[in-house]
Amino acid sequence: MKAQKAFTTNVLRCSFPLLGLCHGNVNWIAVGDGPSFSLSSSNISYQFHVDPMTLDLIHDHWGAYAAEPVPDFNGVISGWGGPYTYRRREFPDLGRGDFRVPAIHIQHVDGDTVSAFSYTGYNIAPGKPSIPGLPATYGSEDDVSTLIIHLYDTVSDVSADLYYSIFPRYNAVARSFRVTNNGSHNITVMRASSWSIDMPNEELELIDLYGDWAAENRVNRRPVVYGEQGFRSSAGYSSQFHNPFLALAHPSTTESHGPATGYSLVYSGSFSADIERWSTGWVRVLLGLNPLHLSWILPPGETFSSPEVVSVHSEQGLGGMSRSFHSLYRNHLSRSEYTFKPRPPLLNSWEGVHFDFDQSSMIKLAQDAAGLGCTLFVNDDGWFGTNYPRDNATLGLGDWTPNPAKFPDGLGPFVNQVQNIVVRNSSARIQFGLWVEPEMVNPQSDLYKEHPDWCLHMGRHNRTLQRDQLVLNVGLPEVQDYIISVMEEILNSAPVQYIKWDNNRGMHEMPSPSGSHAYMLGLYNVIDNLTTAHPDILWEGCASGGARFDPGLLHYWPQSWTSDNTDGLERLQIQFGTSYPYPPSSMGCHVSAIPNHQTGRITPLAFRAAVASMCGSFGLELDPSTLQQEEIDALPVIIARQQQINPIVINGDFYRLALPDKSNWPAAMFVSPGADSAVLFAFQIRSSLKPLPAPLKFQGLDPNAKYRVSDGTWERSWSGSTLMNTGLGLDWPHSDYQSFILTIDRE
Repeated sequence: MKAQKAFTTNVLRCSFPLLGLCHGNVNWIAVGDGPSFSLSSSNISYQFHVDPMTLDLIHDHWGAYAAEPVPDFNGVISGWGGPYTYRRREFPDLGRGDFRVPAIHIQHVDGDTVSAFSYTGYNIAPGKPSIPGLPATYGSEDDVSTLIIHLYDTVSDVSADLYYSIFPRYNAVARSFRVTNNGSHNITVMRASSWSIDMPNEELELIDLYGDWAAENRVNRRPVVYGEQGFRSSAGYSSQFHNPFLALAHPSTTESHGPATGYSLVYSGSFSADIERWSTGWVRVLLGLNPLHLSWILPPGETFSSPEVVSVHSEQGLGGMSRSFHSLYRNHLSRSEYTFKPRPPLLNSWEGVHFDFDQSSMIKLAQDAAGLGCTLFVNDDGWFGTNYPRDNATLGLGDWTPNPAKFPDGLGPFVNQVQNIVVRNSSARIQFGLWVEPEMVNPQSDLYKEHPDWCLHMGRHNRTLQRDQLVLNVGLPEVQDYIISVMEEILNSAPVQYIKWDNNRGMHEMPSPSGSHAYMLGLYNVIDNLTTAHPDILWEGCASGGARFDPGLLHYWPQSWTSDNTDGLERLQIQFGTSYPYPPSSMGCHVSAIPNHQTGRITPLAFRAAVASMCGSFGLELDPSTLQQEEIDALPVIIARQQQINPIVINGDFYRLALPDKSNWPAAMFVSPGADSAVLFAFQIRSSLKPLPAPLKFQGLDPNAKYRVSDGTWERSWSGSTLMNTGLGLDWPHSDYQSFILTIDRE
């Protein structure tokens, strides 16, 4: 597990020391007849109080720092609703006159769905408690403080504990809750939104990420209007259709100026984001589990834990919001040993050979990869299956034994042979990686013949095939045990140093609405077991590209395959959009052959390589024997340069300078901690005589420092202030799909 980084925070002192308590960055202040709570740092404040009449939690403020409790903006409201209709509530329940979307919805054994949670107390914990069975951010008491609010419904005998954790260094607050059934009958949790907040009447725009296969994470920005709007995944997984992230910003907010608040759900299953502007103008924001895939039965004495939502507030625009997410997720979510390490340049076999290979051709492919400078060779799909050999997509999934026709001596001798190959211009030997898809099964497999009941199914309904496969029910303990055991057999049979864990379809025919969440808890158990037992392996997530690019899985492995679309132009939009909540260090991108497999587009090798070099994991997705000689000559130089800049991409702060959906000249840069070095990526989509491109203004540098700027063929020196305030004009060739990679080093 990655060591947790400690740092010293400036502890905020209580504004009213005679009236209350202060612990770390969490304040409790007595105000009137009820307590008021504030989670604050030098940049942010999250405030709410207890209504003395109803003992309900009333939200006051989430955003830029406020030195004292903010005035009550609820106002005197009259109307057709009741007192709960006209309150900015912190944990809205159902059935007592709040006609907006609730955060919690519970059904009792008699059919009653009314909840009446009242405040009973609080406590403050140094550090941050883990969430049983779920991924979550973590940190020591030097990093984070946690406020726990206790609520009770005396009629239903149900308690709720709300967890608020503040990470002052990252301008972030994390929220989750736990509900405990203290009664004598089962209850059913119908709805669980981990984050719920009522914002004041302000002009806001909603920003979210939508898409589909090969078109992930397109940025969608629109006004927050009256009524409900939002998005959800009902695919069983977080999905490519909508990412579990949203942001709210003022219409004037840009990349570098103005307020922006982001919300990110640390979860990999079906979810729901609900934004509702009420008659008062207030905006309720809910993010949590999809109620269509919940209905979680909670027996007496048991506790339901919601997944965590992390919210970040920035006064430095969307870019400031993103950089806070990136730093927090690298330091306090991802726990892989590789999180801060440069990643090996790799060659993946899939687009080069698909299923058409044997041991000798794979050895040749690995030799070609090493000859280009790749230090990792990945054998993708098609290596397994005995009675049902994986020679196409219809066979063998679930039977994780090497195909004897392709690997007659098994996986171990083959991998040892690969690892004897020496990398170009190096004494190092190439590493070996393997593709797996353990959550799926083909009907044409030994596993399905033996255990047809292990896949998701519902009664006599047809079992829907997608990509000729079915989904194993990972919510079942026996399925979890099977996946762990077969993965351990693979890893014990050969010195595998990288695993690409794929997932190529959504869930159908779930046996109950709660099946999706049960599946996720089972999957987290499996992956937690394997990654903990094998921390030396570089694990990469994949789900037909980015269908599970989410914070939940980022907790267990440091990178995910961003999209099956490897076209350089398409990847620019996908990667820029993904960067809103996720650090580029967590993205994987490969240089593929032309014409591109997905779009048919032809782009220069340098352009494709520059796009791929913006990701933490860089690789090739092609057969080197099909390349032109000039490409073979160029790739070792490209890979060497990519390795030179990869540490800054992994560890640096990311700035979106010009967006690919707004500019013909998109650009971004990474700046190392301390601003001693940086790397800039700039692109020209179409050759243009007029208008001329605007000067490219850098960000994140020291204005008083002198920097040496180079593209490898020329070198000049400028001050940080000149580069940031006047910008740099680039001499673009008269050709489409051009790129620059500039290194910037403090003199």
